[in-house]
Amino acid sequence: QVQLVESGGGLVQAGGSLRLSCAASGGTFSNYAMGWFRQAPEKEREFVARIRWSSSGTNYADSVKGRFTISRDNAKNTVYLQMNSLKPEDTAVYYCGAVWSVACSSSSCDEAATYRYWGQGTQVTVSS
Repeated sequence: QVQLVESGGGLVQAGGSLRLSCAASGGTFSNYAMGWFRQAPEKEREFVARIRWSSSGTNYADSVKGRFTISRDNAKNTVYLQMNSLKPEDTAVYYCGAVWSVACSSSSCDEAATYRYWGQGTQVTVSS
């Protein structure tokens, strides 16, 4: 059983930056693909970014490409999401998810339904 705890959310002005962290415990972290997803009020959870084993296994939603960067530190069992040039439309609860890397393909790794473990979420609010 993998436990995930997100942190780093908050209130920021448009154009600002935040770095989210997701600390994992209870499994061999390097075996898991990690994803960030977000959910705004009355909207479905949507893909933001994911990383499989290293930076060569990353993918981003078009809406965040060039602004967000996902990375992982396997020694610290932590995945990060660096968010720059934030926009009001980035406002949402951000969740990290984990799934065995071998259990997801390059396309299914971008789908929320693929992920087995989830954190509790962290609120990001971007004011205009």
